Amino acid sequence: MTDNIIRCREVQQAIGLSRSTIYRMIERGDFPRPQKLGLRAIGWRESVSNNWIKEGCDDL
Repeated sequence: MTDNIIRCREVQQAIGLSRSTIYRMIERGDFPRPQKLGLRAIGWRESVSNNWIKEGCDDL
């Protein structure tokens, strides 16, 4: 089973929050930190964001 890397725009669409809100939540520790993919690229493992949706978004 492969665990795809999804970029910020896909995460935004999946969870329905803006980019700035996602980054604010990362700084507060309320959303998983992304993985660095390159010099200016980040992404999240799809399983990590899906788990957050299932478990963590109730705290919004």
